[in-house]
Amino acid sequence: MTIEEAMSVHEHWLSRNRALVATGAFAAYATALAVYSGGADQTWAIWGAVAYGVATVMLLVTRHTRLPLMVPLLVSLVGALGAPLMWLATRVSPTSEVSVIWQSASLLLQHGTPYLAPGHLDNWLSYNPYMPAMAVFGLPKALGATGLIADPRVWMTLVSIGLIAAAFWLAAPHPNCRPCTRNVALSTVFAASSPVIAFPLSVGITDPPVIALLLVTLALAARPGRRAMWAGTVLGIASSLKATAWPAVPIIAAMLATRDGMKAAWRFVGITVIVAGGLSVLMAPAALADPPAFLQNTVLFPLGLTRHQTPAASPLPGHLLAITGPAGHWAAVCLLLAAGFGFAVSLVIRPPADARAAALRIALGLAVMFTLAPATRWGYFVYPIGLIGWLALTGQGSSKQRAPKQAEAKSSAVRTQGTPAPVGASVGARDS
Repeated sequence: MTIEEAMSVHEHWLSRNRALVATGAFAAYATALAVYSGGADQTWAIWGAVAYGVATVMLLVTRHTRLPLMVPLLVSLVGALGAPLMWLATRVSPTSEVSVIWQSASLLLQHGTPYLAPGHLDNWLSYNPYMPAMAVFGLPKALGATGLIADPRVWMTLVSIGLIAAAFWLAAPHPNCRPCTRNVALSTVFAASSPVIAFPLSVGITDPPVIALLLVTLALAARPGRRAMWAGTVLGIASSLKATAWPAVPIIAAMLATRDGMKAAWRFVGITVIVAGGLSVLMAPAALADPPAFLQNTVLFPLGLTRHQTPAASPLPGHLLAITGPAGHWAAVCLLLAAGFGFAVSLVIRPPADARAAALRIALGLAVMFTLAPATRWGYFVYPIGLIGWLALTGQGSSKQRAPKQAEAKSSAVRTQGTPAPVGASVGARDS
């Protein structure tokens, strides 16, 4: 491999110019949110607007200096995640998401299930729309902890950042070399400081740990063999936290069936189901005796089919159709089911060929699902945005890595035939 090829392998997608554009966009988003929102969202937005603005200015005025890119990214991380998280956790009343997690953990310790029975669901905050394992983030407070360590946001943040770092490390071309380690650190800090992760973590929204687990799943599934089977374990954990991870199961299974064969695909599905089911039973043993409670909380409530309605009511097509009346609501549900059937058919006709194609299919499927759901929020689109961001941050390294290997293979083949390899062989392979 030539020096130029080695440099191309380690060239990170996140250049200073791209970081400048990104932080500028983040600053604009946070500023708009600070103006048009309220409550905890507005508090985060004010912190975020200042942090992203400072990072943007730093990147702008140091474009021709040797200031490491990590410095302005760390400013964003501290200002858009660390500071607002501490402020909201210590000075502001808990958000509804935090209260639901605390309640579910308390119910789990007292009754063996994180779900209230249908007869005790007297307002929308009584419902727990999460899968049983999500209650683990509320266990510190349920066990008597106080202060910051009792806040589920702190634990979700630590878990999410750790998993995001693991996902980038698993996707790195050479996990143990210094340039790859630097790129993993840059990608992790950039992702964690972005509004896709920092905003929901600060206010207690439960999506970042699930997104992080999906990224680890994709990184593991990218290569055949035992790592792909570990992907089933990780996706099983994600599925035991929140139902938004479920669409990834058939998509990654279809990819594995295409690449590794049906046996590998069924093994992956089996591991995922066993892990998800086992963790759910472990975290909610008493829920097995009350299926209606599980159905009311995790299925009917998110679909808006319960007496007390979810506050998820962003003006997306599914919700706009649902608010026209019962017929419109059921029409939205039917459209959602039809979209799910259409995606299932697409997996048979044209399954994804690799992990990157699977990530795109998951992003598209979730985007359609959130668009057509009768009860939905704009915030749910952090899933497809996060997946697209993952593809951007990991794409250049993996694509560059393949080109030098192709060049080496071509050069080796020419030498085997006894003909000197042309000087431009490796360059031509890289440019093809």
